[in-house]
Amino acid sequence: MGEILVEAGLLTSEQLQKALADQRESQSRLGDVLINNGYITESQLVEVLEFQLGIPHVVLSNMRIDPAVLQLVPERLVESYQVIPYRRSANRLYVAMADPMDYYAIDDLRMTTNLSIEPSIATRQEIQAAIHRYYRLQETFDAAARKAPPEPVPADEPDPMRSDSPVVRMLNQILIEAAGAGASDVHLDPQADGVRVRYRIDGFLRTERIVPRHLQSALTARVKVLAQLNIAEQRLPQDGRFELEEGGRTLDVRVATMPTTHGEKVVMRVFDLAGKTFDLQKLDFSAANLTAFERILARPHGAILLTGPTGSGKTSTLYAALKRLATPEMNVITIEDPIEYQLDGVNQVQVNLAAGLTFARGLRAMLRQDPDIVMIGEIRDEETAEIALRAAVTGHLVLSTLHTNDAVSTINRLIDMGVAPYMLASALSGVVAQRLVRRVCSRCQQPYRPTPMEAKLLAQHGVSPDGLVVGRGCPSCGNTGFRGRMAIHEVLEVDDEMTALILASRSPDDYRRHVHERGMATMLEDGLAKSAQGLTTVQEVLRVAVVEGALTLV
Repeated sequence: MGEILVEAGLLTSEQLQKALADQRESQSRLGDVLINNGYITESQLVEVLEFQLGIPHVVLSNMRIDPAVLQLVPERLVESYQVIPYRRSANRLYVAMADPMDYYAIDDLRMTTNLSIEPSIATRQEIQAAIHRYYRLQETFDAAARKAPPEPVPADEPDPMRSDSPVVRMLNQILIEAAGAGASDVHLDPQADGVRVRYRIDGFLRTERIVPRHLQSALTARVKVLAQLNIAEQRLPQDGRFELEEGGRTLDVRVATMPTTHGEKVVMRVFDLAGKTFDLQKLDFSAANLTAFERILARPHGAILLTGPTGSGKTSTLYAALKRLATPEMNVITIEDPIEYQLDGVNQVQVNLAAGLTFARGLRAMLRQDPDIVMIGEIRDEETAEIALRAAVTGHLVLSTLHTNDAVSTINRLIDMGVAPYMLASALSGVVAQRLVRRVCSRCQQPYRPTPMEAKLLAQHGVSPDGLVVGRGCPSCGNTGFRGRMAIHEVLEVDDEMTALILASRSPDDYRRHVHERGMATMLEDGLAKSAQGLTTVQEVLRVAVVEGALTLV
C-alpha cells in the first residue's frame, strides 16, 4: 500500500518510513497511521486503491443487505477486521473492507465462511455505520420485541420509558441511521402487520424495516415525550420538535402525528446540525443564474422572493443569501416557523401562534427594531404580504418565500392575494423559482440516446443530446442510478419594462414573453442544460418542471 501511494505522488518515501515506524510501535494498520498522521485523507486512500488496484468502491449507506448474508460472518470478525459482507453469488462472498489488502482478514473470512472472498473498499466511517445498523440495531430491535409490553403506555407517566430501554435505543438508532443515509424524513406508518419504518432519500420513500405491531404504542409515546406532545391525545394531529444528541451527532427533529385507521402515523423531518453550511456557490446555480441572483441581492432595498413547493430547497437558498448579506454592519432579523437552522449574526424570531405571535404581528414588531434586512419565513396571507412589500418600499431589503409553480406566477399570486399592482411594482426586485432533481450516479453513469420525445424537446430548446448520461445502477447508488440531488432554477429580475407590465396588470403570458425576450432561462431550460452536462436526466427534469405545449411533444 505504501509503495502504491508513493508511486501515486500522495506520499514521500520519508513519510512512508516514518509511518512504518509508527505502525510497528502502535501495532495499527498502515492506512490508519497514514490518515492519523495527516499524510493522506481517507478519500485519497480509497481513490488510490480503487484505481491503482482495480478494487471496487461501494457505498454501504445506499444498500439493503440480505440478513442471510450478514449471518455468514460473526460479529466478532466484523468488528475485529472492520468488514461488512454485502452480497453472495454462488460460492463467492462480496465483502466491503476498510483495508482490502488485509490478507489475514481475507484468509480468516474464507476459512470461516468456506466461501471465496471478493474484497471491495469502503470508508471506515461507512463500515462502522453499517455495523451499527445491521448488527447492533438489529440486536436492539430484537431486545425491544422481547421486552416491550403489549399494553398501551400509561398516559399519566411523564416519561413512559427509561433512557436505557430498548424502545428508546431503537428510536435513537433509527434517527441516527436515517441521518447517516441522508434521509430528509422518517415515516412511522402503522399497518395491520406492524409499523413500517420508511426513509425519504433523494425525494423518494424507501421501506427500511417493519417494527412489530405490539411496539407501536411505546414507540409513538417515546416520540411524543421527546416532542413534548400530549401522549394521551390520539384523536387529533399534533406538531412538535426536539433535539437528539447521539453518536457525536446533533439532530434537530420536527414531529407531526396524525390518527389513521391502524393508529397514529408519525413523520419526523430530520435536520443534521453538524457541519451544515450555506454557500451560494454550492447551490447548483448556473453561471448566468448566479450572476443574476447576486445582482438582485446587491440592491439596497426591495423584495426578493423564493418560490417552489415544500422540500424544493428554498430554505437552503434563503439562508445562503442571508449568510452572504449578514455582515457586522447590517441588522438582520428573521421571523420563521420553524427556525430550521441558527445563523451567526442573525436575530431569529420563532412564530408562536399560541401566544399570538403571527408572521404579520412579528413583522410589525421587527420593523420597529431598525432592521436593514428582514427575512419572513413564508408569505401566507394578504396582511403579511402587504406589510412585507411596504417594508421593501420604505428602504428595507426583504426576503421571503411563496408557493408558486414558477417565477412569473408569483406576480399574479400576490395580486390575487389582494396586493395592489402599484405596490407590487414598486417593491418587487426579483424572484427565484427552484426544484430539486436527482443527480446521476457518477460511478455507474453511461451515455444514452434520447427517446424521440426527449430529442424533440432538446431540439426545441437548442440543447445538444451528446452529453446525456443515465445511471445503470450499482452498489454505490443502491441500484437506483441516482445519488444525491441538485437544484434547477429560474431567476426573474424585475426591470423597468416588467414594472410597467405589473402596473398595467398584464397577463402571465405577457410577463413570460418579456422575460423570454430578455433571455431568462426557465427551470425547464436550466434542467435540460444540466442534463446535457451529464448531471441529471431529461426524465428527472420533466418530473418537476412544467413543459409549455407538452401535448405537442407526444
